[in-house]
Amino acid sequence: MKKIAFLAVTLTVLAGCASVKMESQEASTKAKQFAAPAAGSSGLYVYRDSTLGGALKKDIHVDGKCLGESGPNTFFYTEVAGGKEHVVETESEFSPNKLTVMFDAGKNYFIRQYIKLGLIAGGADLEQVTEAQGKQAVSKLDLATPGTCGN
Repeated sequence: MKKIAFLAVTLTVLAGCASVKMESQEASTKAKQFAAPAAGSSGLYVYRDSTLGGALKKDIHVDGKCLGESGPNTFFYTEVAGGKEHVVETESEFSPNKLTVMFDAGKNYFIRQYIKLGLIAGGADLEQVTEAQGKQAVSKLDLATPGTCGN
């Protein structure tokens, strides 16, 4: 049984890349300017910067609402209300993994989604990164179209 589970995980990780709907190159370039968010808001970048688990699409939610479905080397940008906590969640193997972050108005925040090996299939998790790390990673990625989740 362990060999079958290992084989399933290995095949999932090595399989082709998942395709998600993408925004125009112009929209992607504009988001990568990292402009200050609107008054009273915070900017939120959620990105996936690896090809590990390339065949996997993973839903991302902010405060229970679908932000989008990630694929390898993609990012999302949205604005949220500043001065309050927000919950960012991603689907994983058995249950969602979530990160609660206090967002200060006028600032941009960066959250990295990463794929990790699981018992049956790959799961996903989230980590908040510094602005410098986030900008460097996002500058190499493409903007995915928000609003569509698979599950």
